[in-house]
Amino acid sequence: MNYSKKKAAQKQKKITSKSTMQGKRVGIRLVKAFFLCILVIGIAGVVGGGLFVKKIIDDSPKVSPSDVKPQGYTTFVYADDEKTEIERFVASGSNRVYKSIEEIPEDLQHAFVAIEDERFYDHNGIDIRGIARAAVVTLSGGSEGASTLTQQLIKNNVFPNFVNEQTFYDKLQRKFQEQFLALQIEKQMTKDEIIEAYMNTINLGQNSLGVQSAAKRYFNKNVSKLSLSECAVIAGITQNPSRLNPVTNPEKNAQRRKKVLKNMLEQGYITEAAYKEAMADDVYARIQKAAKKSDNKNPYTYFVDALSDQVLDDLQEHLGYTETQAYNALYSGGLSIYSTQDLDLQKICDEEMNDDSNYPYLKEYGLDYALTVTRADGSIENYSSGHIKKYAREEHGKTQGLLYSSSDEAKDMVKEWKKTIKKKGDTYDEVINITPQPQASVTLMDQKTGEIKAMVGGRGKKKSSLGLNRAYKGSKRQPGSTFKVLAAYAPAMDACDKTLATVVRDEPTEYKNGKQIKNASRGYKGDVSYRKAIANSINVCAVKVSNEITQQLGFDYCEKFGITTLVKSKNIDGKIYSDINETLALGGLTDGVFNYQLCGAYAAIANGGEYNRPILYSKILDHDGNVLLEGGKQSHRVLKESTAALVTSALESVVSEGTGRSCQLGDMPVAGKTGTTTSNKDLWFCGFTPYYTCAVWGGYDDNKECNTDTSFRFRLWKGIMERVHEDLSPEEFEMPDSVEKKTVCKKTGMLARTGRCPSVTEYFDTDVLPDEVCSGHEDVDDGDDDEEDAEIADEDEGDGEDPENPENPGNPENPSTPGGNNPTDTTQPPTTVPVDPEPTTPPSGGNNGNNGGDSNGGNNGGDNNNGGNNGGNNGGDNSGGNTGGDNSGGNTGGDNSGGNTGGGDNTGGNGTT
Repeated sequence: MNYSKKKAAQKQKKITSKSTMQGKRVGIRLVKAFFLCILVIGIAGVVGGGLFVKKIIDDSPKVSPSDVKPQGYTTFVYADDEKTEIERFVASGSNRVYKSIEEIPEDLQHAFVAIEDERFYDHNGIDIRGIARAAVVTLSGGSEGASTLTQQLIKNNVFPNFVNEQTFYDKLQRKFQEQFLALQIEKQMTKDEIIEAYMNTINLGQNSLGVQSAAKRYFNKNVSKLSLSECAVIAGITQNPSRLNPVTNPEKNAQRRKKVLKNMLEQGYITEAAYKEAMADDVYARIQKAAKKSDNKNPYTYFVDALSDQVLDDLQEHLGYTETQAYNALYSGGLSIYSTQDLDLQKICDEEMNDDSNYPYLKEYGLDYALTVTRADGSIENYSSGHIKKYAREEHGKTQGLLYSSSDEAKDMVKEWKKTIKKKGDTYDEVINITPQPQASVTLMDQKTGEIKAMVGGRGKKKSSLGLNRAYKGSKRQPGSTFKVLAAYAPAMDACDKTLATVVRDEPTEYKNGKQIKNASRGYKGDVSYRKAIANSINVCAVKVSNEITQQLGFDYCEKFGITTLVKSKNIDGKIYSDINETLALGGLTDGVFNYQLCGAYAAIANGGEYNRPILYSKILDHDGNVLLEGGKQSHRVLKESTAALVTSALESVVSEGTGRSCQLGDMPVAGKTGTTTSNKDLWFCGFTPYYTCAVWGGYDDNKECNTDTSFRFRLWKGIMERVHEDLSPEEFEMPDSVEKKTVCKKTGMLARTGRCPSVTEYFDTDVLPDEVCSGHEDVDDGDDDEEDAEIADEDEGDGEDPENPENPGNPENPSTPGGNNPTDTTQPPTTVPVDPEPTTPPSGGNNGNNGGDSNGGNNGGDNNNGGNNGGNNGGDNSGGNTGGDNSGGNTGGDNSGGNTGGGDNTGGNGTT
């Protein structure tokens, strides 16, 4: 660098030249202009934003302490006459019991603060640090709330309709107002007053609003008596009352409870010793015991249980309510719910379901048991039904699991066993559930509207509200042959130009995995029509039809029929299971079906192919009398009207000459389908008249074989439907103009050649009329049935009427009890064949043998005193299983297909009749 005087002078001259100075001035002016613009824009933004916020604040409602106090109203439920009250959903006096801050333990107050709003006692209604933290979490892709207890209180009691917000502006407006009002309320109320109102407002699951009702619900004690451990349980529910419910999801609640206690320790509310003592408390055994006790002496009926579940779902799905808002609306919103229940029809169903003469002569009782023992030294031991089962086997040689001849015998066994573990100074928390077995469920629908007129979710005395409902969503069971129509024949006739005269060859056939498909009847029948295949429930034919139309098409139709439990693909222990396979047509499903949904599927056939969503209410009014929800017809077409008429005609043959002959109702037309899974673990009859559709399921809760009398499902169905139709005149099923009669050859399905073909008159869709004439046959028999067909019908009629072998008992009414077998648990191994091309045994502990295999039997045995065939073999071959396994013996008589032979959850045997 040159620092000579000459160079320095030149540099100075250049800098101070006129042109250079002018350039600098222009640059400075531009920079000033830019910053001035930014300043103006900023000021305008601040002013505009301020005006925007000011307007929102000016529009805020005026609030006072009384406005943020909880309010509750009784919800009334009426029968379908819209006059008769059938239930009340927890009025404010019973659902919410207001408690003052003095009555609420400090541990409970601190538990809520520690988990929901740790700076509650320091902020002025808005937690700036919490907002900043939530913003950082959100920007990083997570999700975290920043609402204070004060804001939550205002949202629940001042803005109860926030769930109806449609736009971002609506939400932004409410949020600003919520924060503004939080500041105002903090000036008008003390911290104790705010937390008191909050703790009497919050939804804590199981229909409990406020901490007092939660204390009674989960611990059967007043809130003032709660221990630290119990306080943490209740505070842990708040984030998600359903997912963190300590009765139905104790494991998830336990994780949240641990976090509550840890926060309390870190924030200085409890000592290390108190923390350890609370963590060591086996609190969930007490919760299960308290859950059995209801404040209501008369528990809800099964119908009301299902109704409450459907209303909660619809409030959230159709109106966008959160779970808390839905609970608040149902249990304290003062709603008027007009149900679809017909009290006369419900009474009939109740009486028939609880008439012991409808069930096997040998009444059994299933025991489910849980015991928590606290020893004198403070150690805790847990026992379950398995301990009693082992004791009974080792000490008494009892091989029937937990089935007893009377409830007293079951109780005596418990007392005897307890003596073997009892010690001085012990304290006990015990739960005993004894239920009659086998169990049953029924759904009765008006197919024209989709209205469920009656529902019973089990036999025996109902002991609690919102317990196990076998007719609704409490129990998934295998549908057996009821699926042959839904997954094979109906889709084939509706979408693939097949007819009732279409011929399928019943012959030795294998699954893709090489396992042979077998029928319940001996041997194979050669060429049979769709009608005969349906009437006599031939397994080979159903699988062949399913393969021809593709399992995907059958799967799609089942979904259109309203079956929501189907599995498209599920990964279990690295293996992919799917219901899109060959056993779909035989009712071999991964999880099973709900009774009410199977009833809805058959109701769609009865309704001319139009599916109506099964509904339990017609309308719901809010507290002011405005229509909140309308049940109404939520429908879509599944089958063409002509297809539905043809399927109905075939299902009439099931009742007139096939496997459902026990369900005839005199002059009243009946159409329906039987379903029986392997080893008789699930027994079905789904049938309809021109008036009603009724689905009956029978079986053991724990998926044991039903081996004393399988015909009780027919007696239940017939007993109910005979009484339901007493005052109704017989009407024929409608046959639309799109259906015509044609005389065809029984062996080919073509137009019959006079004198050369065994002929039959059959119904056809006018778009699929036969146009080819059969070439004729040398041997002609124009009778309705040949000898082989008669043999099929005779053997199939016996299905469900022969005695079988009982095993273990069923579940308690409340499946959540420790040690119980929860029918709603879908984590058990599936029962369908894996997608893998080779047979795959499912994970251990589940259903042995997957879709279990063929039972090869000899002749029926001699008659016993029960009118059945005792001692004989299985009247035929059971097939439809995925990997099979041969079972011999037993008396089923009818056609069982598929099914697993193992235990596991209520995903029972997959088979069909």
